[in-house]
Amino acid sequence: MPEAVRNELEARLGSPVVEAITQPAGFSPGVAARLRLRDGSRAFVKAVSEEANPDSHHIYRQEARIAASLPASVPTPRFRWLYDHRGWVALCFDDVGGRHPYEPWTEADLALVVAALRRLSAALTPSPIAVEATARHAFERTINGWRAALDRGEDRLDPWASRHLVHLAELEARAPHVVGGETLLHFDTRADNILIAGEEVYVVDWPWARLGAAWVDWAAMAPSVAMQGGPEPEDFMRRFELRGVPPESIDAVVCSLAGYFCVHSLDPPPPGIPTVRAFQAAQGVVALRWLRERVRWQ
Repeated sequence: MPEAVRNELEARLGSPVVEAITQPAGFSPGVAARLRLRDGSRAFVKAVSEEANPDSHHIYRQEARIAASLPASVPTPRFRWLYDHRGWVALCFDDVGGRHPYEPWTEADLALVVAALRRLSAALTPSPIAVEATARHAFERTINGWRAALDRGEDRLDPWASRHLVHLAELEARAPHVVGGETLLHFDTRADNILIAGEEVYVVDWPWARLGAAWVDWAAMAPSVAMQGGPEPEDFMRRFELRGVPPESIDAVVCSLAGYFCVHSLDPPPPGIPTVRAFQAAQGVVALRWLRERVRWQ
């Protein structure tokens, strides 16, 4: 980070930085650090250069808009300010001093997180803020992959997926029609976006927030939980209230998620984010296994 930018950030913070502890979790190509200031106060700052990645600075600006709008009842660190100058975008939050869930997941962490996510979905239904983005739009445009694989004749897929590619494309096409709802979704809930401080759970990084059905966030999180040593997706989902959700709707969403992970993991990594494809591939293995168990296609 250029010295001029660092000086401007310290001026915003109101005191020089005496200690910066980098936070390694997540996939941002920028800086993410817990700061201790000379006056004894603390803060969390994340910053990215516009040159690091063609999309990250836009994502940070979107996160600032969402974070500034979230009500105090949402368990997330308080947003302080946005810095957008000299080709750098930085966000400052309160430092809550928590940790990410243990890997492998423990039953104690799971119980805390599941209870917190259930409370969060209740508090965010209906959405307390106005957002234009929807889960339907995301599943139409982004959270999919089987149709793209079919159209390009992809030959690097799992053999079961290759055999059923036409049916997978048809099933994922149903997902946009079943994810509608009035809940404000986080839409990227994973262990690296969760902090546990004692008995308190905080959900961080909200740039992808959008309207949809509450259960979509839980389904999207399930593969990463199993991948990181937690329960299998069906067990994880049983911990939530799914009464009234048709199994066929869950099938369509799991199919679309599996397509997103499995197919996009074959793409070259985005600039500055070299590890994201391996992370997607690992989730894809779990999501595809989950889908096979649900649809039971031979």
